[in-house]
Order: sequence, then C-alpha cells, then structure tokens
Amino acid sequence: MVKGFLPPRAGDVWGGLASMLVALPSSIAFGVLVFSAIDPQLAGQGALYGMLGAAALGVVAALAGGTRALISAPCAPAAAILAGLAAVLVIGGTDVDRIPVLFALTVLLAGLLQLLFALLRGGRFIKYIPYPVVSGYMTGVGLIIAVSQLPILLGQSEDWSPAALIVGGTTIAVMLWVPRVTRMVPAAILALAAGIAAYLICALFAPALWNVEGNPLLIGPLADPGPLTGIVRAQFDALASIRLADLQVVAYTALALAALLSIDTLKTCVILDAVTKQRHDSNRELFGQGLGNLAAFTVGGMPGAGTVGPTMVNVTSGGSTRWSGLLEGVFVVLAVLLLAPLIAWVPLAALAGILLVVAYRMLDLKSVRLLRHRETRFDFAVIAAVAIVAVTVGLIAASFAGIALAILLFIRDQINGSVLRRRATLVETSSKRYRLEPERELLAQHGHLGEICALQGNLFFGTTDQLFTELEPDLRARRWVLLDLRRVQSLDYTAANLFRQMHARLAAHGGAMLFCGMPTRASQGQDIHRYLSRVGLVGNGDSGIRVFETQEDGLEWIEDRILELAGWEKPNEQDPLDLRDIELFSDFDNASIEQIRSCVREHSVDPGQYVFRRGDEGDDIYLIRSGTVRILLPLSGGASHHLANFSRGNFCGEMNFLDKGVRSADAVAQSHCELYVLS
Repeated sequence: MVKGFLPPRAGDVWGGLASMLVALPSSIAFGVLVFSAIDPQLAGQGALYGMLGAAALGVVAALAGGTRALISAPCAPAAAILAGLAAVLVIGGTDVDRIPVLFALTVLLAGLLQLLFALLRGGRFIKYIPYPVVSGYMTGVGLIIAVSQLPILLGQSEDWSPAALIVGGTTIAVMLWVPRVTRMVPAAILALAAGIAAYLICALFAPALWNVEGNPLLIGPLADPGPLTGIVRAQFDALASIRLADLQVVAYTALALAALLSIDTLKTCVILDAVTKQRHDSNRELFGQGLGNLAAFTVGGMPGAGTVGPTMVNVTSGGSTRWSGLLEGVFVVLAVLLLAPLIAWVPLAALAGILLVVAYRMLDLKSVRLLRHRETRFDFAVIAAVAIVAVTVGLIAASFAGIALAILLFIRDQINGSVLRRRATLVETSSKRYRLEPERELLAQHGHLGEICALQGNLFFGTTDQLFTELEPDLRARRWVLLDLRRVQSLDYTAANLFRQMHARLAAHGGAMLFCGMPTRASQGQDIHRYLSRVGLVGNGDSGIRVFETQEDGLEWIEDRILELAGWEKPNEQDPLDLRDIELFSDFDNASIEQIRSCVREHSVDPGQYVFRRGDEGDDIYLIRSGTVRILLPLSGGASHHLANFSRGNFCGEMNFLDKGVRSADAVAQSHCELYVLS
C-alpha cells in the first residue's frame, strides 16, 4: 500500500466517480479544441488526447501530490496555450504530422519545469502573483476559447448549421440550468447527454446526420492507440527527431504552460483548503503535478492541473482522501477502455457549448466595477491589458506582460505605503538610561539635534526616493539620525547608495548616520548586515556607518554626543562618589548627610552579578557610587526585557524601600559597581 494511504471509504469511491463524470467530458472537449486548431478532421485524435491526459494525471498526480481530495485533469489554460501553439505552427508551415511531436516536447518540458519549481521551493512565490494579473490571464484564456468555439457552435462552415446551433444551444441551456436545480448529477454530464439527444432528434429530420465517417458535426471514430507499451515507445522515439530549433520554438510556450498550470493548481488548493480546513504543501503538490504531466507526456496525453470543478464535485460527493483522486483516474481509464466507441457519436457543437460555458465562467466580469473608483482603476487596467494582449498577441506575450504589470503593482503598493514607520527627536524620546537632572536639562534643550527613524518593509528603487523626500528636512536640522532597521524585510543597492548620501550630508556638519536593530536574517531571507558590509557601508573603519545592536544603545550614544556638544564632560564611571554627591541627597545639609551615612553600608558587585533578583524580599534602596546597573524583566523561555539603566549618582530599588514588597525585576551589574545600601 502507498505510504499515507488508508483503505478507501465509500465517499472516496462516489467522489472519484462523480468527479470523473465532470472531468472526462471537459477533457475530451479540451483535447478536441487543441487538435481542431491543427485540422478539424483531427477531432477524434483530440478526444483521445484529452482522455489519455485525464487518465495519466488522475492516477499519478493523486499518488505523488499529497493534497487530499484534489482532482487533476486537462484544463482550459492548457487547451488555450496548446491551441495557440498549434495555430502558430500551422501558419508557419509546420508539417501537420510533426505538430503532435512538438506538443509532446512542450508537455515534457512543462512537467520538468514544474519539478524544478518544486525542488527550488518556488510554490510560495507562484502563489503571490497578483490577482489582477491572474484574473486578466484567465479572462484572456476564456476569450480565446470562446472565439475558437463559436464557429463550431455554428457548424464550422460559412453557412451555419441549424443542427449544430440547436445542439449547442441545448447544451448551453442545460449546462446553465442544472446547477440551479440539483447538485446531485454533474451539469456537464447532463448537458452532454442533452446535446447528444438533441443531435439524435435532429437526425430524425436529416438522415445524413446518421453518418459517422466524414461527418463534420461529430467527433468521429477514435484512432486505435494500440497497446500502452507501443504508445510509450512511440513517444520516446519521437524525441529522437527533436532538433535545437524545435526547443527554441516551444521553450517559451513550455515555460508559460508550466507557470500557468502551477498557478491553476495552487489556486485550486487554496480553495480546497478553505473547504476542508486543511493546509496543502505547495511544493509537494507542484512535484506531484510535474510527475503527472510527465506521465501525460509518456502516454501521449494532454497536460493539466488541479481543477476547481471536479475537485469541488469530489468533495461534495464524499471524497476526502487521495484515494478519491486516484479512483477518479482509474474510472477515466475504464471509461476510455469501455466507452471509446461511443465517443465517436459526441457532437462537436455539444462540446463547444460546454466550453463556451467554461469560457464564460472564466471571464472576470465583476472586475468592471473597479472602474467606479479611482483607487481601483489601475487594477482594472491590469486585468484588461493582460486579457487584450492574450487575445491579440498571444498567451506567451500575455505572460511577459503579466510579469511586467505584477512588478508595477508591487511598486505601486510599496509606494502607497510609506517605509517610514515612526520618527522622533531626542526631545520626544530617550534611551532607557536614567539621567541626572543636569543631563536631562541639556537633553531637553539640545535633543532636537538627534532623531530616531523606524523603517519598515522593502527598501528598493521604488521607495527610496519617497524616503529621501520625507527625511530631507531632517538631514538639514539634525546632526545624528539613527535608523532602526528591525522591520525592514529587504533592501537593494539603490537604498544602500541613499544611505551613503544621507551619511555624507550629516557628516558634512559634524554628524553621522547610525543603524540599529539590523536583522541578520530578514523575513525574505536577506542578510541585511552582511549585504551592507559587502557594499562598504558598514564595518569599514571610521568611514563606515556605526551599527548598534539595539535601539537603546544607539539612543544612549547620541545622548552622550549631544551632552558633549553642550559642554558636558562625561565623568569616569568607575570613580566612586561620596554619599553627599548622590543626586538624591543634593539638597541635604552636612548634618543630615552624616546621619544617613551612619545608616548605610557599602556593597560591591562584579559585572554580571545580581544586585537583587525578581521575587526577593527586602526594603533596601541602592545608591550607585560607580558603574551601571541594568534592570531586566524576566520572560518565559529564559529571555528578558530591558527596562532601564541606572548609572553613577543615581539609585534603584525605591519601590521596595517604600512598600517592603517583593522585587518585580532583576538588577544586574553591567560593570563593576560600588553601592551604598540603605534599608
């Protein structure tokens, strides 16, 4: 038994059968669409092409993919791309017998590319293609299918056929009507049955319609593919005739096919996740789809993807495991073996009717409402542009247009949201070091010379100009600007060059640009610190930009520079103060000082040792003669939150001194500390 498979349940059997009844008619229709683009007389070969693809995809993709209840089968995007390739090859004079070989090469390359996408873990990137691009592409595919099927609906001749129109109209009517009445039977099956019945009724009044051979309104007899081993051998023998020029012809088509089939699959998986409350593995599913399309190539079938319609029918019919997808493929194989002779009597107009409904449902008609609002008109323009390029130029050109427009959408979204999250001068904010009163007065007076700016998002050519515009007034008014990069996801050389220019402007009047909180591994995988080092912006001696590990370290450094500029001389932190020099007692007379001196004791703490710990009992206040004490709030997992720094001349522990409770935080000596302890 395949790993991860439990025995099938009854729901999986019914789900597989119901989804086969939806997938098979559509697969036949898509195959006919592709080969009819070569020659209308090849409709029978196209029907077999679609059925073989459905069988191979149904079995192999279900075994290898891993997404429960997903049904894989030939799909509209594959049909549109291959039909477009066929039209180009026919116009270019390619021999008709050689076009199926080029189809096989395209499917082989597309399957290999999907495997490559999976190995490179590209599933997460494919899912992030903007919806307007996907919508425009799918709308274009729908229009291409509609345009190609309208002549078939009318009988494929200059003089339209009443029988074809009746059959197609009946099929469309039933296809649209059935979902409103019942979900028990797939609409495609009832619509196809209604189309066949309409054709037989028309044949009662036109006896010529009873002929199968040479009848342009029917699929006609299917060619005997022979044994499976012969099919496989013929496929690989055909590859021996491939030339470098053939690879150049189909390379872009294969790439577009692989990308679009991957998008279609992952879109279906997202919908399936919402229904089943599961979470698919996008890379594993791409791997399974790649193997499924390689299997389709091996048996001479049509490529495909995970499809929404059959998948939803599978789920609503009880399918919930990979067995349902596998059984769907098995049922397709049985249908191919048992029903192939009857396929000849399927009217082309009935298949055209089914495809026209499919094409209509692919059109994003709701996007027209985007024109009502100025903010959403660009999204509509993207949808329309991709669709127009797909119809007028081709799906390959639409793929490149979609990529270009996706980049524009990304740039637009980034520009609309500022990368400057917050900024404040050192008058408005401060470090966590508790300053003495003279220092606080100087910082209140000169704090405008320093500023901290918290950045966010992606810093690249599309956002750096706006950032420079926002910060340009500050570059004139400040001496030191600290950039907090904690929330920056990525940056490029344009952003690095902007930082270099800003640093130079600040340095011209005695200041500097500073960095803090620089991530070594941002959410998008970029090591920002290493990147800025390699471009020579940090770690380059005195000429490089100074980097601080935390925002507090950077703010404290700027405060010291502002104080020095204001004439403050930084004392020797390790030179112990006398009791009368502690700020708390600055207004006490000598007698009071001596009385307090009789009540205190001296205490020394080495770096890293605790002055007190959270949960300790005691009513001592600690007067800092020298060194610095850090106050830390312990967190779960061994981490801690830095609350404050108390330095020489300051004091800590006053809450317990007043209320005699337990300590609420840890006090750790940052350097060697000499303390007075007053109970």
